[in-house]
Amino acid sequence: MRDLQSWLSRLEKLHPTEIELGLERVSSVARTLDVETPARRVITVGGTNGKGSCVRTMEALLLAGNHSVGAYSSPHLLRFNERVRIGGAEVSDAALIEAFEAVEQARGEMSLTYFEFTTLAAFWLFKRAGVEFALLEVGLGGRLDAVNLVDADVAIITSVAVDHEAWLGRDREVIGREKAGILRAGKTFVCADPKPPASVVDAARDLGCESFFIGHEFSLQDNHYQLYAEPELKIGVPVLQLPPASVAAAITALAIAGELPGADRVCEVLEHLRMPGRCQSLTWQGRRLVLDVGHNPAAAEYLADWLDRHPVSGRTLALVAVMADKDIAGLVQPLAGRIDHWYPALLPDNSRAAGAEQLLAGLAAGGVDAGRIEGGCEPVAGQLARAATDLGRDDRLLVFGSFFTVAEALSVIE
Repeated sequence: MRDLQSWLSRLEKLHPTEIELGLERVSSVARTLDVETPARRVITVGGTNGKGSCVRTMEALLLAGNHSVGAYSSPHLLRFNERVRIGGAEVSDAALIEAFEAVEQARGEMSLTYFEFTTLAAFWLFKRAGVEFALLEVGLGGRLDAVNLVDADVAIITSVAVDHEAWLGRDREVIGREKAGILRAGKTFVCADPKPPASVVDAARDLGCESFFIGHEFSLQDNHYQLYAEPELKIGVPVLQLPPASVAAAITALAIAGELPGADRVCEVLEHLRMPGRCQSLTWQGRRLVLDVGHNPAAAEYLADWLDRHPVSGRTLALVAVMADKDIAGLVQPLAGRIDHWYPALLPDNSRAAGAEQLLAGLAAGGVDAGRIEGGCEPVAGQLARAATDLGRDDRLLVFGSFFTVAEALSVIE
């Protein structure tokens, strides 16, 4: 196969299930490929929310310090290439195809899921490029995720909240135990959850990790970062677009590793740091939009706080489309009192997306009055156009609910 899309379509059908947690199969192929250590130094980032922001922050800071960096994150918004970056740039179609061919040859008869296959391809590309740092975002959970086949020098957990219940459970203690599976004995652990489950704290203690917890060993409040443990550090930081706790964890991990650039350079990097789909503000057809991929109650609480910290003189409208397996009422509830009108939207080409009946029931259960719902349920493109015509000069439109929702909106905008 000579084109990337043909490869991706094939990988979607390669394994009988979309998700199969476990490391035995993927580790076997990794040994054949010799990618169990994809870089000289590895930092793995797990957590419910804020993982991508943490990876992006470390990537920018390391590049500012002239380090060679490979970054792996998921999912993507518009292009698969977004998932694998080397030197801050998305890898090319040709490079991905070459990596896929290498994995295909190495796997033999071994069946791999889409995520397992593409993870190995990313590791292969990092190993070939000889990057100094590999920054790896966990796809789901931690302990049994394909990324965890690599022993990380530093493990970061950004947050622990209830999500992906079918795979991880409905209890923060159980979920925390799964996420703590990325920790390694005697290695460094950074936790950005201000109230980590006991299962996370216990795992770090039992493994003898050198642990740094936000609110104890480090903090970021009122635009001031501080590391209380060695090496002690104080930095004034600008107003952030990305979640402050994730940014603080990124700074801490690099400070401990001795690879943080100078304070002035850190501030410069953070001032310009942006990430598509994370409280992303833009103007479209003269209208003000905010795009956010948040898709669980914890993410909605952060988004509600962000809206409060960035007020507008007009109204705030919201377009929302959600996956069927999400807690729609829990997602909506933190925002219900902050949104003047709602535009529930559908993703008809996505078999996982919630239908009109489920979406409207979730809005009602989350405290949204029926009189604030505009236009029933239409596909994202239609609702985006409808909302845009209703927006006044001083209003803004929030588009959120899933990566797929933001991706669809970006496709229309671009």
